[in-house]
Amino acid sequence: MLAAAAAVALISGAPTLAQDTAKAAGPAPAAPQAKGDDPYLWLEEVEGEKAIDWAKKQNEQTFQRLKGDPRFEPLRADAEAIFTARDRIAYGSLEGGQVDNFWQDATNVRGVWRRAAVDSYRTADPKWDIVLDLDALSKAENENWVYKGHTCLAPESTLCLVNLSRGGKDAVVVREYDAAKKEFVKGGFELPEAKQTVAWADKDTLLVATDFGPDTMTDSGYARQVRLWKRGSDLSKAPILLNVGKTDVWARPAVFQRPEGTTILLNRGPDFFTEEWHLVGKDGKPAKLNLPLGIDLRGVIDGRLLLLLRADWAVAGKTFAKGTLVAVPVAEAAAGTPKTVETVLAPSATASIEDVSVAKDAVYIDLLDNVVGKLVSAKRGAQGWTLADVALPGQGSLSITSTDAFSTDVLVNYTNFLQPDTLYLMPAGGKPEAIKSLPARFDSAPYKTEQRFATSKDGTKVPYFIVGPKDMKLDGENPTLLYGYGGFEISQTPRYLSAFGKSWLQAGGVYVVANIRGGGEFGPAWHQAALKENRQRAFDDFIAVGEDLVKTKVTKPARLGIQGGSNGGLLTGATMTQRPDLFGAVIVAVPLLDMLRYHTLLAGASWMGEYGNPDIPAERAYISKYSPYQNLKPTVTYPEAFVYTSTKDDRVHPGHARKFVARLQEFGKPVVYYENIEGGHSAAANLKQRAEVTALQLVYLMQKLMEKPSN
Repeated sequence: MLAAAAAVALISGAPTLAQDTAKAAGPAPAAPQAKGDDPYLWLEEVEGEKAIDWAKKQNEQTFQRLKGDPRFEPLRADAEAIFTARDRIAYGSLEGGQVDNFWQDATNVRGVWRRAAVDSYRTADPKWDIVLDLDALSKAENENWVYKGHTCLAPESTLCLVNLSRGGKDAVVVREYDAAKKEFVKGGFELPEAKQTVAWADKDTLLVATDFGPDTMTDSGYARQVRLWKRGSDLSKAPILLNVGKTDVWARPAVFQRPEGTTILLNRGPDFFTEEWHLVGKDGKPAKLNLPLGIDLRGVIDGRLLLLLRADWAVAGKTFAKGTLVAVPVAEAAAGTPKTVETVLAPSATASIEDVSVAKDAVYIDLLDNVVGKLVSAKRGAQGWTLADVALPGQGSLSITSTDAFSTDVLVNYTNFLQPDTLYLMPAGGKPEAIKSLPARFDSAPYKTEQRFATSKDGTKVPYFIVGPKDMKLDGENPTLLYGYGGFEISQTPRYLSAFGKSWLQAGGVYVVANIRGGGEFGPAWHQAALKENRQRAFDDFIAVGEDLVKTKVTKPARLGIQGGSNGGLLTGATMTQRPDLFGAVIVAVPLLDMLRYHTLLAGASWMGEYGNPDIPAERAYISKYSPYQNLKPTVTYPEAFVYTSTKDDRVHPGHARKFVARLQEFGKPVVYYENIEGGHSAAANLKQRAEVTALQLVYLMQKLMEKPSN
């Protein structure tokens, strides 16, 4: 979702919002009107002249206060130096026997797509071949292009579809590119700007899910149709393979090209957490697979679908528990109820599967056990699936950087809060070799990391990580920043505290990450425990961690700040309105805040599986109890929040943040606001902007938590 990636994490130095004082910076906010009326609907006009003018005036006040702080420029320059440093790890994807990398630095602000041979990539100074220069392209075409990735036709990976976004939006222009000739294909495949999914069937055929015109998009703003588009033909006349309902989330293709053959699948998404799959046969006709909806398709190998179960599945005389990774023959699912369902891995009660990646000969599973990473390989033989632990460092985060269906090589990354990232190559799936390491950005010797548990309102033990000085005094005076997300089955695992975290620690701060319900730290059950009518549990968990930090005298409310982005912005907005007494600072980034209208704004309808449908009275009743925008009260004293968003965010509507700020100002409450006029859901279109929003956040937190008089 939002998230994607959701989460705009402090550790990554993501953007932030700024606005100052309780004085309205634009047209005076209107007084509240009759019940059910919203006086700030004009702020939902994304590019409306009045709304943009309001946002720019807010920015002026914010910049005067935060950029005017003498700490801002050193913090910004330090962050930019880290973000653009040439000694960063050039993470890449294994494609066509090479490693593809997208690189941005002080010279290549928009970035370059480049390639290197695997053997060269293993060296300290790889020989990169630039495939596409985004700065040069943007200048030549007079466009504000932001690179959003590419999809190449395997196994050669020469013909590619490049996704280009204007200003960082999710909506992209798709253009066919020849990576060998380093030029766009004349008369090649090209699609206008839209939220779209495109996949190669073969070199002359695409599967396209896009905006085909009136009534071809779902209420969530995604494609309703998948069409088969032959090179040189009219897209509007391309045959429709799948057409889903308007209230479904999306229709999209998924093509798995492997040595043993190509599997073409079509996905209908009834909601964000259910999947209906159709197999496109050799005759070009789709057939629905006989599978449950509560699944997460993670790949294909040897004619078998790899399914991560989101619900228990009773089939073939057995019951497979949710959270289990199973393998199901494609042919059996197409013919009827599968007779052969194999367990690949069933996690323990304290573990969950984070990621599944498929190489030529094996499946690699990123496992969390009590929020500590572990890597497992799985291979299928005559006796079924054989599992093997991959020897990598413990007590940190592991992530599978890349596999390739036509290669046995694997790239894996390891890190923790205080240890810089190390990238490992597993040649032919063998022993991991450390090939690249991020240099330390700060001296970690004075600091330590500890995992603790807080007790939530209903008695649930909620883990959290705390990073601070080894000699930290438990006197309640430590400036502390608590980060959380708590949604969409996204886990919060240890990541190196570069840039933002480094500056925060060195200034005397303590950093905390909460593993609250709604995330995926303990599998689907941990996520589902905070869905819909149980959303309050995520907020209760977050509040419990804050209370535990105060109880154990790590900090006190005047020194405690919280930060979250996207769904995490909902988290911080809700906890701010519910427990304003517990926090001295609140960062609310690219947030969801008007939960009674969220489903009508941009991609909002796609998240009703997470939050519920406000149009259903029973669901509106529980949503209205926590919706931050509606729960602001003129008689309550709130901590001065720092709210930020992006005009170009076409995932979470900027109106959420704008209206929340306007309502606070209407009530005479201090609030800081910043709106990046470009940047998409990350609120930063390039590394320089990322450095700027990092510094804005740091200055705000230092002002609020490090200068506030102790009382």
